[in-house]
Amino acid sequence: MAAMKRISRLRLQQFRRALADKHVPAALVTDGPDVRYLSGFTGDDSWLLVGPRRAALLTDSRYAEQAEAECPGISVVVRRGPMLEALAGAVRRARIRRLGFDPEKVSVAVRSRLVKALRGVRLVQAGGIARRLRITKDPSEVRAICRAIQAAEEAWRGFCKAVRPGMTEQRLAAELDHRMRLAGAEGPAFPTICAVDASASMPHARPGSRRLKRGSVLLVDFGARVRGYVSDLTRCLFLGRIRPRVRAVYQAVLEAQSAAISAVGPGVGLAEVDAAARGVLEAAGFGKAFGHGTGHGIGLEIHEPPALSPQAAKGRLEPGMVVTIEPGVYLRGRFGIRIEDNVLITERGRRVLTSLEKDLEAMVV
Repeated sequence: MAAMKRISRLRLQQFRRALADKHVPAALVTDGPDVRYLSGFTGDDSWLLVGPRRAALLTDSRYAEQAEAECPGISVVVRRGPMLEALAGAVRRARIRRLGFDPEKVSVAVRSRLVKALRGVRLVQAGGIARRLRITKDPSEVRAICRAIQAAEEAWRGFCKAVRPGMTEQRLAAELDHRMRLAGAEGPAFPTICAVDASASMPHARPGSRRLKRGSVLLVDFGARVRGYVSDLTRCLFLGRIRPRVRAVYQAVLEAQSAAISAVGPGVGLAEVDAAARGVLEAAGFGKAFGHGTGHGIGLEIHEPPALSPQAAKGRLEPGMVVTIEPGVYLRGRFGIRIEDNVLITERGRRVLTSLEKDLEAMVV
């Protein structure tokens, strides 16, 4: 608890400094991951009011005991009525006259109700502050991500032994989800993708009734959630034999991923990392079959900044960022190949956090 109190205090200090730079004395935080990041609270349906000196978590009776345990040093306001009434009372008690909010997380309807509930208080846009702080991970966050990786990798090793011809995509996904929970995960980080043959040509395929057979390609995109933090991995398995075309695509994707990982480092442009992977696939004749970015950040959410894509012209990697590297080739109606690992940017370079085998011959089951 002492460690969480210290971490929360440091994060709130950084948040307040960013607010001060915008000449905003206080802010309302409504986004769940942002609330968790700043306060340590893991429940739902709660807002955080950050004032110049104190912060208050606005929650309800379901979470009263939990909030007191998880948020040492933060006032817990247990509302008995609507959230806006509790917020108005907390704002009055704190004598706040100027309140920041994130327009990307507060809908037009909620903003209209805020204006009515907070008469005499000026609402000002102060968006994205917590999300920017979350881009670079502190050591406690990196440890949590590593635990999520460990749970996913332990589950994967058992899953590979359980894969059999005739299993459906739905059955395969359920098997892996179950094993991640047994490995200590709170649950999957996102809906697990198990895509067989033609289904794998869709990057975000949903598991269905397609069955594995000899010669099948099985693309599996999966991750675990531990202490709120996520992992995100993709591997491809081959049943019994690997067709020549599949072999060529896999080798190209593996080389593209290796080139992108080698490009990762502090100060490197986000688009440069993407270009490293994309260049390999274009040279192999698969450039048009790679339609998404090379990677993205992970943390409390499965998709966080930064985005490693051709459009990320100005962004650069910084120490503390954790990103995925996941090039892919998708041949419509035939199959798809994607390989994904999680990488930490360090002061001097990079550290690949994931360790699952990805050599082609090792992926045959």
